[in-house]
Amino acid sequence: MTSSHSIKASLLAASARINTEDASYEAQLLLQAVLGVNRAWLISHANDVLEASQHIAFEALLSRRLSGEPMAYILGHREFYGLDLLVTPDTLIPRPDTETLVEAALSKIPQNGTSQSSSFSRNDRINILDLGTGTGAIALAIAKNRPEVFVTAVDASIGALEVAKINAHNLAIDNIQFVLSNWFDGLTDENNACDKFDIIVSNPPYIEQNDAHLSQGDLRFEPISALASGEEGLADIRQIIDNCLIYLKPQSWLMLEHGYNQAELVADLMAETGLTCISTIKDLGGNDRVTIAKNPLIVSTHWD
Repeated sequence: MTSSHSIKASLLAASARINTEDASYEAQLLLQAVLGVNRAWLISHANDVLEASQHIAFEALLSRRLSGEPMAYILGHREFYGLDLLVTPDTLIPRPDTETLVEAALSKIPQNGTSQSSSFSRNDRINILDLGTGTGAIALAIAKNRPEVFVTAVDASIGALEVAKINAHNLAIDNIQFVLSNWFDGLTDENNACDKFDIIVSNPPYIEQNDAHLSQGDLRFEPISALASGEEGLADIRQIIDNCLIYLKPQSWLMLEHGYNQAELVADLMAETGLTCISTIKDLGGNDRVTIAKNPLIVSTHWD
């Protein structure tokens, strides 16, 4: 007879209690974290009996999940664009939709300094600015996939910046710097972060401050400052757009993630500021997710 505390029995009982579409997967991840093993080991040792301490630890993690705490906070990490990132309650949880923003940025950055659509030379250092970096997910994904660029990642949260720095260290990504800054405010000569940028990217807060979703699901546990932004959800987006031309090089790009229903509003704000070549990119779910625009000023050397 199989023990009630065997791996198989424990997983079945936990899955029934979690009662979500991903219940079995979540239960496995929680037990893997307790035992320090991978999924293959877990399956091949299904009839092994858990020690009392292991069962207690598993129940503790399970209780946190049953209270609604996000898996990323319980496990302490989340995969994003192929990178394993430390995640804490100081940071927004990286989501697959945001990979759309990374793809948009990478599509504009010449590889190894050369591109059919670019007249950059190998001596030109391409500077990227990530506003509100959180875990560093966007900045680190860009820096990892384009090691010839230099990324400045800013956040107004000291806790978030510490997480981002740890992620950069763990991933051995060094073509990046982190600056404590409320959007553009902290970019100064003293921290070598006052240059103009070839691309500015941001996944700013864009949920309406009274949106009912803020009190539901994972959002209940995430920092409200990284989620909500004014009555329309556009306060931070508007601030970024209004000030971006000061920091953008001629013919360079601003790229913003936004809510599924905000593309037209964001595009209008960009046009009012004088940005051109405005277009919106859909995420994998088919929702309008990222809107990009170009600083129209002309210089003798430019890229598209």
